Amino acid sequence: MTLASNPIAAAVLTFAIATLGTALVVPVIRRQGLRWGLVDQPDSRKQHTQPMVRLGGVGIVVGFSLGLMVTWVSGGFAQLPPDKDQLIWTSLAGALCYFIIGLADDLFAQPPLPRLVGQVVVAMAVWSQGVRISDIDLPFTLPGSGGELDHLLRLPPLVSLVATVIWLAGITNAINWLDGLDGLAAGVSGIAAVALLSVSFSLQQPAAGLLAAALAGACLGFLRHNFNPARIFMGDGGSYFLGFALASISIVGPAKGLTSVSLLLPLLILSLPLADMSAVIMGRLREGRSPFYPDRRHLHHRLLRSGLSHRRTVLMIYAFTQWLAVLALVVANAEMRFLWLGLATAVLVAAVVFTRRSLQQERQDPNPAGGPNER
Repeated sequence: MTLASNPIAAAVLTFAIATLGTALVVPVIRRQGLRWGLVDQPDSRKQHTQPMVRLGGVGIVVGFSLGLMVTWVSGGFAQLPPDKDQLIWTSLAGALCYFIIGLADDLFAQPPLPRLVGQVVVAMAVWSQGVRISDIDLPFTLPGSGGELDHLLRLPPLVSLVATVIWLAGITNAINWLDGLDGLAAGVSGIAAVALLSVSFSLQQPAAGLLAAALAGACLGFLRHNFNPARIFMGDGGSYFLGFALASISIVGPAKGLTSVSLLLPLLILSLPLADMSAVIMGRLREGRSPFYPDRRHLHHRLLRSGLSHRRTVLMIYAFTQWLAVLALVVANAEMRFLWLGLATAVLVAAVVFTRRSLQQERQDPNPAGGPNER
């Protein structure tokens, strides 16, 4: 039995190689970053108290690529249709371009506007190659239409382009802005990737599932070195790569295989970082500030101010993200959906109860060193 005929085995192999590869490469990158002085210095706006290497995204990309390469060589993509093959390569190229944009900021501290322009340009190029939101499946029949596609709303090219650019750049920046505490962005991205993996396979989209498996493995391998107290940061290169990969996987995977709700699944999975980014932007605009003005409005800042410790704040956000991801599995009609929903709800309730009981104690504990940015 080949990997092409057993997508579950291919996903397990991809996940394992990506996890191991990332976990082994990241320490090497950290040592080289310290040797070359490529570190993020602490200041009053940041939570870490010692210089930290911000090149962990390189390890994430290397581990992700290793996982997919081994699976590809082993025949895991052998039965991929030509049109889907192009979408996969386009998604990978776009993710690498976003990584380079973020890496340039890590190395040379680029201002926000050029980075945003670069993101839009790459998103437009990816759209031109077929990774796009081109239609919306409606839960009702369009008036005056007929045939088997009478529920399908075709988007005009300009609307499709705008929707795709907003989707790709929006999710990328949502993950980037989430990177404010040790392990937060990597953990949330990993949970989202596992959810996309499960949804993609339940909707018969194994190619997108393999990409999600590689991404989940890279996140897990990186968390070995990034969970509080972190020894390395992913930097903008890492968060841009994770964000774009999640956004593009959701377009070529779940959004292509489900009628009636289309982009609802990835919206559910990624709703927490998207809602956090939207609330922060609206708050800044309401005060007449730039959307990129650094402050402490994010959800993790609010939880820290409530008295939670660094780790408990991160774990609380993990629990909410997991619960939202399971909701997506329920919508996708995945097997044993009610069992998973019950377990996820139990975890969420337990996290809330445990946090409330320990809140008074947490207020007496100093917060450990945190993440690199206060966006």
